[in-house]
Amino acid sequence: MIPFGALAVLAAATPLGANAQAAYPSKPIKIIVPYPPGGAVDVVTRKMAQKLTEQMGQSIIVDNKPGGTGTIGASAAARAEADGYTLMANDTTYSLLPFIFKKLPFDYDKDLVPVSAYVFAPMAMVVNAESPYKTLAEFLAAAKAAPGKLTYGTGGAGTTPHFTAEAFGVASGTKLMHVPFKGAGEATQAVLSNTIDMQFSSTPGVMGNVKGGKLRLLAVSGDKRLVALPAVPTFAEAGVKNFSVVNWTGLWAPKGTPAPVLARLQQEIAKAMATPDMKAFAEGLGAEPRMADAAAFAKMLTDSNVLWGKIAANASFDKQ
Repeated sequence: MIPFGALAVLAAATPLGANAQAAYPSKPIKIIVPYPPGGAVDVVTRKMAQKLTEQMGQSIIVDNKPGGTGTIGASAAARAEADGYTLMANDTTYSLLPFIFKKLPFDYDKDLVPVSAYVFAPMAMVVNAESPYKTLAEFLAAAKAAPGKLTYGTGGAGTTPHFTAEAFGVASGTKLMHVPFKGAGEATQAVLSNTIDMQFSSTPGVMGNVKGGKLRLLAVSGDKRLVALPAVPTFAEAGVKNFSVVNWTGLWAPKGTPAPVLARLQQEIAKAMATPDMKAFAEGLGAEPRMADAAAFAKMLTDSNVLWGKIAANASFDKQ
């Protein structure tokens, strides 16, 4: 993994690299989102694409390629030409793939390289606004009174919300019934229609419906309350200790993408995340607006692999 600093030095030290960086981009850039429209990754990526379009003077197009818990889109990105014009946006779910698939259609360790991570969001527990559960304590009481009866929806087995629920079950001493859907957006619709009892989601995926009065937010992960909804407690404050899962969104590029191009992308993302409108956008979704460069992002992926490996050992699903 080439650290961000080394990328910048390389780009500045070689005339050819500097020219390549100055010329990029010379045509539209496509960002593959490996999930259906409407989910957290899609929402955040479309905002980032809009900002990068303004900054870079070229159209940044979001291309949804859902399926296979994100592997279809990731595989398409891995096979793309390594020229900086096809990228992939994903979230923490990407770091789960080695634990939920016996074999992936691409090389997880080699085919895609992390560019940067941005928009760090806590995981939220939401119920329908008309749900009888007005607090996390009420939900926990019902779950413990009838183990396996209360349901929660996710965008599929092995997704971040699924692993989050597994971790929550251990931390809270509860057993819930998993109802997988084809995407996080469908799971949200199921909560909205009272088809299921609850959903775990990163805050960007549900904040619109929470603010619109259609969903009730019971608690959020992390060590601090949301700027947008300061009355909502953290899980620790609400009585569930040792439970802290954060969902980040990041960008990847095919292996072999020129170092000056990667450096330019990182610079533009850092510039975008420093703007007042991106900061306000992220905080409005209950997320933290900051940027991690390639080296920091790579370490995050390594740390995530350790965390999810422990949870996967006890998770209630078979490898696909």
